[in-house]
Amino acid sequence: MNEAANTDRIADLREGDELPTRAHTPDNVQLMLYNAVLWNGHRIHFDEPYAKDVEGYPGLGIAGPMLGDWLHQCLEEWLGEDGRIASIEYSNRVASYIGETLTAGGRVIAVDQNVREATVDVWIKNEADDIITPGQAVVRFH
Repeated sequence: MNEAANTDRIADLREGDELPTRAHTPDNVQLMLYNAVLWNGHRIHFDEPYAKDVEGYPGLGIAGPMLGDWLHQCLEEWLGEDGRIASIEYSNRVASYIGETLTAGGRVIAVDQNVREATVDVWIKNEADDIITPGQAVVRFH
């Protein structure tokens, strides 16, 4: 993008602006492959009888880092080529399981035109609309 387009993007940004949401319904294959890439061998992510019978979970647990990746993806899709994520932090507060649809989203809470930055509250919500993974990011516009 050209500089004029980038300038317009930050100039038009306001507190309260919502990021587009994106729903995720991972299946057991996606979860297994994700954890394999991370070398995460915790059986609650791929061995359903173990997760239920030994650990007492209702099903396969979705890996916390996957939720963090969805927050990054939500921000990056919203930013496009206009900027980049400068920092992000998040906390997984409620467990989630295969079969649930989880939604990533966010809202701009501060804009600093002088340094071309915005602070964004980000979250993952479950089907009950509860925030299970809250976070905050700072993004910089080019």
